[in-house]
This record gives sequence, C-alpha cells and structure tokens, in this order.
Amino acid sequence: MSPLTVLGVFCGLFLPLSLSEYNTHNCIPRKSVLYQDNMKLFREEGIWNYSTMLVREDLGLLILGAREAIYALDIKDISIKKSVVNWPVTDEKLKECTSKGKHAESECRNFIRALHKMDHNTMYVCGTNAFSPTCVNVTYSEGHLTRGDRLEEGKGKCPFDPIQRYSSVMVGNELYSATSNNFLGSEPVVLRSGPSSLRTVFKSSWLNEPNFVYMDLVPESDNNPEGDDDKVYLFFSENAVEYDFYNKLLVSRVGRVCKGDVGGQRTLQGKWTSFLKARLDCSLPEPSLPSIVQDVFLLKDSDWTKSVFYAVFTPQSSLSDVSTVCAYNVSTIGQLFDTGKFKTPVTVETSYVKWVMYSGEVPTPRPGACINNAARALEMTRSLDLPDKTLQFISDHPLMDEAVPPLTGRPLLVKKGAMFTCLVVDNVLALDGERHAVLFIGTENGFVQKAVNYAGEMFIIEEIQLYRTPEPIKTMRLSSSTGQLYAGSDYGAVQMPLCDCGRYESCLDCVLARDPYCGWDLSSGVCSAVVNSTKFVQSLKNGDISQCPKSDTLKPENHTLVPGNNIKLPCQPDSNLAQVHWLFSGQPLLSGTKHYIYNGGLLILNASTNDAGPYTCESVEQVNSRTHTRTMAVYELQPQTNKAEEGTETMTTYSHSTPLPHDPSVLEPPLPPAPRSDEHRVVGLQVSVAVLSVMLVGLVAWNVYKGQFRSKSSETSGAGQLKGPSVDVQRSKTSEIKPLTPTSSHNANNNHSAFISFKGNGEHPFSGCNTLHVDGFGYINDESEI
Repeated sequence: MSPLTVLGVFCGLFLPLSLSEYNTHNCIPRKSVLYQDNMKLFREEGIWNYSTMLVREDLGLLILGAREAIYALDIKDISIKKSVVNWPVTDEKLKECTSKGKHAESECRNFIRALHKMDHNTMYVCGTNAFSPTCVNVTYSEGHLTRGDRLEEGKGKCPFDPIQRYSSVMVGNELYSATSNNFLGSEPVVLRSGPSSLRTVFKSSWLNEPNFVYMDLVPESDNNPEGDDDKVYLFFSENAVEYDFYNKLLVSRVGRVCKGDVGGQRTLQGKWTSFLKARLDCSLPEPSLPSIVQDVFLLKDSDWTKSVFYAVFTPQSSLSDVSTVCAYNVSTIGQLFDTGKFKTPVTVETSYVKWVMYSGEVPTPRPGACINNAARALEMTRSLDLPDKTLQFISDHPLMDEAVPPLTGRPLLVKKGAMFTCLVVDNVLALDGERHAVLFIGTENGFVQKAVNYAGEMFIIEEIQLYRTPEPIKTMRLSSSTGQLYAGSDYGAVQMPLCDCGRYESCLDCVLARDPYCGWDLSSGVCSAVVNSTKFVQSLKNGDISQCPKSDTLKPENHTLVPGNNIKLPCQPDSNLAQVHWLFSGQPLLSGTKHYIYNGGLLILNASTNDAGPYTCESVEQVNSRTHTRTMAVYELQPQTNKAEEGTETMTTYSHSTPLPHDPSVLEPPLPPAPRSDEHRVVGLQVSVAVLSVMLVGLVAWNVYKGQFRSKSSETSGAGQLKGPSVDVQRSKTSEIKPLTPTSSHNANNNHSAFISFKGNGEHPFSGCNTLHVDGFGYINDESEI
C-alpha cells in the first residue's frame, strides 16, 4: 500500500475521533457581560501589582497587598479606602539591589507577597524588600493600619524575586512556606517556621526546579479511626525526573507533609520525614504534553474526606490554547500516599539514571506516613522515634509511582481561548436541596468565567469582563457572607457580586440561566436571589420552564417599506447558546441573495412590495433534550402609500443605489439556518474528511493504473517493438520505482516532536491524527509519478 493510501486511511479513521472532543473545547458561556463603568475598582496612581489579598470578614476588611503598600478596604465596597500603610525600601537596599544587576522599579522594590491572619486584629506580612525578603506584623485598630517595628528575616518565607511563584499557609502560629531560599532562586525549599522548624532536603529527587502554586491544611485528625495527623498539601510543577525526554519536561505535582512531623533523630535531622509527592493527572483526549497547574482552591467540607481540590491547568506548549479544570478528592490523594507504590532510581549504563516502580520490601512503619495508631502500637509516638531504615527509604524515594486521577476520571472543563489563571469555588445550596460547586475562573484577558457542573455536564453560566482593557487576573478571593468576589491584577483590584439576578429580565431567561443563586419570584415577577420558598421557580439540571407564567404576546412594530431600499430589522438574542430563527408570514426565512441574516438581525436587500408582511424573530435554545422558543421581536412591513397610515413608523432604510453604512455587525457572515451547534460542525468536518479520503483513494487508483500501463509499455519496448536509446529505457524504469525519500530541504522544514505515553493510573491514553509523522515522505518531482 502506498504512503498516500496510508495517510488517507489514517486521517479518515482518527481525525473524526479527535473532532468528537471538539465540542468540549468550545464550552460557550451563556451570557457575556462586558465591562461596566459601575464596576467597583480600587487603584492608586503610581502603585502597581495588586496581587496579594486577605479577606477579614471579622474586621469587615479586604487587606490588599501591592507594591510598597498595604491597604485596608471596605469589604462591601473596596473603592472605599479605610487605611493604608506604606512599606518602601530604604535607599541603601535599593542601591544594593541595583548593584547586583536588578531593575530599580520592576525588581528592587518591596512587593507584598504574603498576607496571613494572626489574632483578632493582626496580620503577618512579608515582602520581597529589594531581593532581601522581610516580614513584619501589621495591626488594624480604630480604623487605622499600623506596621510593627520588629522586622523578621523573610528568607525561606517569602521569595526574593517578585515574579517567582510562591505559596504559604499559616497553621496556628507556624508558617508553612514554599519558595526559593537564595538570591539566585536556585535553592527551592518547603519550610516550616516556628518552634520546630523543618525543611526539605536540597536534591533533585525531592524538588527539581519547582514552581509553587498553593498550600492548605486538611484536618485529617478529626474523627479519624486510624488516629492520623493533620496534613498540609502542596501543589506545584517541576521538571520531571521519571520520564525520558529530549528536553526538560514539566509535570504537575501534589505533595504533603504531616503537621506533627518534627524530623528524624539521626537521619533526616531537621528535615521532613513525611514529605511525599505524586503526579497530577489532568489529561486531554488528544496527544499533548502534560498540562501545568496554575492555581488550586480547596473546597472544604465539614467531613474532611469529602473535601475537594479544584485546579486550573494550562498547556506548557505555546502551540496550544486549551485550558482545563480538574477536581481531586482529598481521600483519593491520601489513599495513593498511604497504599500506593513508590518509584526508585536505578542506574543504567553506568551513568544514566532511570526511575522505575519499586517492587522490593517496604519498611515498617510505612515511609512517609504520619504517626498514627499503627505506629503508636510499635511505641513510636513522634517522628524522632522512626527507625533509620524507614527514614533512609523516604529520603531516597519521595515520589509515588502512580498519578492522582481526577475526581470524574477526566477534566471537568476544557476550554479554548484566553488562558485560565486562577479560580475560587463557592458551595451554593439551591432550591433542589442539593449543594452545587460554583467555579469562578479568572483569565489572562481580564474575564471571570462562572461555571457549574450538573450531573457531569459543565455549564458556563456567564463570563464577566472586569477590566476595561485586557488585564491578566493574578489572584481571586471570595466572601460567601457578603456574596462578593475580589480579583487582583497589576492594574488594580475589582469587586463583583457572586450573582446579579437582575440581568435576567424574563422567567424563561432566568430559569434557563441555571444559576443556583437565582430564581424567578412568582410573587414579584422578577429574577432575584433565591430563598427557601415555594414562590421561586428554578430548574438547574433540566431547564424546565413549565412553571413559568405565560408571557404576553408581542405586538408587531409597524414600519413602512420603501421599494428599492435595504431594510434592517434588529433582533439580538439574550443568550450566546440561542439560535435565531426568522419567520416571514409564518414560514421559515433563510439567508440568501434577498435576505441576509446575521447576529444582529435581518437585512432585506432591494426591498419590493413582495417583501411586505409580518416578520418574526425567535430565539431557540436547547437544554438537554428540551427546546425552548421565545419570540424576541415582531415587525409588520407595510408598502409605502401616498400618505403613510396613521401609527406607522418609518423604518431605517438604505438606498439600494448607495453603499450600505459601515456596520461591523452587518459585515459578519450570516448565520446558517440550522442550529449552530458543535455537533453540526463535527458532522460537516467528518463529511469533508470522507470526501478527502475518497479523493485520495481515487488518486492512488489512478497512480496504480498508470503504473501498470507504463509497465506494459516498457515490456513492449524491451521486446524490440519500440526502438529508442537504451539510456532512455533505463531512465523510464528508474522513474517508475523511484522511492519517496526525504530531501534535505524538506527535512529542514519538518517540525520534529515527541509524545510521551503515560501508562495506567487513570490517565487517558494519547491517540489521534496529530501523532502522525511524515518525515519519511518526500516531494514528488516528476509528473509521471502521479
């Protein structure tokens, strides 16, 4: 079989498989809310980098850290500044920093990176302080912020570099931090600062050029039958040591340490004895490099076993624009650490180290485990009592063999477009009695995507533009008690409500929004925040509008039709998921040379008296198997008479002899008459692939036919029936069997790539047409070869 045939068959079989996932890449928000001038914004001239936030509901404040400033803002309206404390670098520190080659404004300032709650009115604050990290206590009393006089060394607690990824969490009076421990940023450390300080071992098997993302405490000692300890979980990305790759390969990790860990007696003295890490799986169905975790949020439950980590991932390749969200159950992560296999390094060919699954005997107590009832039964009450054999094992084997699978076995949300940057999650009790996790996801262009999962279906309720110009959102916090979301960027901090039910003007629009915060109030006839009442209509999973009152019939707008003019009938659907259908005299109207349908309405070209009559614009939206139709506008075009009828308006028209006005919406391609769903696009692409495959088969058949004809001709020539120079006969035979070998110019233009197969552990296998390599194909330089 020829290479062209192989290519056609391969693409014909596998391209539709990859396209079947295309609809998940285009999860469209139902509503798009553009920037509004009434958005609550806080910023001050000359101050940048509003990227550190602490919500203090007990004080009614949002504590905001920026460059050389700490603000106390009203939690209900952050545009109201209650107090500010400045924390600039000294001239000496500035000079010292610039003398080491750092930029005076973008690096040698004091960027606030850590804000933690201490007692009732005190915050623990750390800043980069011109590459000399420093921490201090800040108190809020009688409406004023006050910075303490006692400065603390921030090395290991706060990064030196203002753009370096970092994370920390305050547990009691002890700070758990993950950052770099030196000026160059080359010594990563996971550190606990306090009465019993501990840190990680400085070697690549523990941390290999990591980027830290998130830390949080899970109280796993609560009602634990095994007498286990509380744990601090850490999320980060790092260069993988376990995969063979031609270049550094980033992978996402989750690690953990035990709260009661105090280090080893001899081995791992002053070091963590409980540090373990595992790869996070958030695989896409098509071949791709592992996606990289960017932010994590822990949705806590009163039963810690039901707590869930939600994580945002982005591709590490610049060729992809697909972001994902995955969820991980705390119990699943804990089970992998408690019972999973370890990886171990083995030496191959004297110098090369390969990581494989460890199949030998695991010491007792289990390496990396916290002190629990099983350890206490062996008279081990502290990590200091652990045997050296256990400690040496965990020192050499901190990595687990299996990856942590996502909660649903696949990503919750897969979306193309602007990259996701951060997220927060709210737990909302709806009228159906169930709690729903509502995700607020920040993007690199300043939007917030509000999404929720209903029975495995990820639904984006709306997207809200927070900044007038595209601005990457760097951090987000929410306050469930006040119902507000706070977002920070380099430009400023923005506040938005978790819900704005007033956006939905009709019962149908309110119910189809499927927003767990909102419902249609039958008594007042408006969409508002739900309360536990039977007077509200809400249908989150099915979008059932049967309980909505019937809407009033729209009265037609009468307009005069002027023959020869172009007439524009506006109609804008109230949902991005809705399809617009036009009816003329009750019959469907399709786009053509006469009627031009676009996303802003209908354009009638060169109108005539035959175009007079009723026009109806309908919005058709589908939820699951239910189709909902709503009349958006009704027009009645009446022919022009000598005297316009009373009560008839003159429609805005354009002379047929003059060009149409410059209207960007008119220039957009018309909508197809069929619903613009992703399934129809996939079917269209599959048909195109089938046609292409048939053409390839025809091409190959023609090639075979011509080859046989030339073969017979050459045989005839060889018998002496055709005379010609022997050199020409030789050239003819050579052209028939000429192999398709790569040329040097062709190889120079090839994009060589490699893909890794991550086996088992709940990952999705990589498959698809994108893995096809055509390096062995060359150019066809001779027309006789076709």
